[in-house]
Amino acid sequence: MVAMAKLVSALAILLSVSSYVNGFTSSGFTKGHATFYGGSDASGTMGGACGYGNLYTTGLVQPALQHFDMAQPAWEKIGIYKGGIVPVLFQRVPCKKHGGVRFTINGRDYFELVLISNVGGAGSIKSAYIKGSKTDWMAMSRNWGANWQSNAYLNGQTLSFKVTTTDGETQLFTDIVPSNWNFGQTFSSKVQFS
Repeated sequence: MVAMAKLVSALAILLSVSSYVNGFTSSGFTKGHATFYGGSDASGTMGGACGYGNLYTTGLVQPALQHFDMAQPAWEKIGIYKGGIVPVLFQRVPCKKHGGVRFTINGRDYFELVLISNVGGAGSIKSAYIKGSKTDWMAMSRNWGANWQSNAYLNGQTLSFKVTTTDGETQLFTDIVPSNWNFGQTFSSKVQFS
């Protein structure tokens, strides 16, 4: 919450400065919007808009679009409740993560729903591929947020992933999931994006 408060303060200052300077354009900043969801105590925001689950244990969610869904208390530092949505300028910075990228396998039989988390570098994913020990590489489709899906029967196979972030960096995660995996398990790699 301290990091979020600093982000909100920086955004509020940036918005204040940009509204007083005619034609203000900072290099590297992107136009976007911010809104809120959940209650005034921020309890409704725990799941996040990207599917990361408990944000206290998984860390900040990177926005997939130029839009910020914020906790109501944080949002009210830059906008009024009745406003609903406010314009913001923001700048992406590299995401420093501890440890490697994590893969949580959910779903059932012919439906693998893979949450790809702890992604460094750009922090957001452009494309993902999955490969079983008995298959070729298959493109995954984004299901929602940070969840990617495959509609192949991969039970009992060792799984590998090829992931490309939105800034174009590709990493290969070879045999990261052992053949005795079960749905609901998370597997951590030693590989991370720069």
